[in-house]
Amino acid sequence: MNLSLHLQFILITYLLAVVWLLVFAFSALPVYFFYNMDATCHTITVLTETPASINQLCIDARQYGLLPWNALPGKACGMTLSTVCKTREFRVTYDLYIAAFAGAGITLLALLTYMVSTTYNFAVLRYLGRKGIGTRC
Repeated sequence: MNLSLHLQFILITYLLAVVWLLVFAFSALPVYFFYNMDATCHTITVLTETPASINQLCIDARQYGLLPWNALPGKACGMTLSTVCKTREFRVTYDLYIAAFAGAGITLLALLTYMVSTTYNFAVLRYLGRKGIGTRC
């Protein structure tokens, strides 16, 4: 295989790794938001005997940068949040964001492993080429 082709594969893999690193980083925010929302939903479920304290529990999407500060309503409190927590869509969305986050992490790990092995193979081919043992084209 030509050495310039190896360099192209390394460069393409590096660029793909950067793109997947961005996907991994940006998919962490919704997972963090839904994790906090799930924890608040669990607290609401535990505190169902005292409805007065439930109204003090809120989730504000504006704090996480998911909505602009002037968005109305930017937060859900009390029984509204309890209703959202009980929907099937909330659970499915939470699970899908976790799957996307894990998938992006696994893809990033695979790309980094491939990039290391390709770089090592490139270095070996260059070393063997200097010794005169390289492949014949």
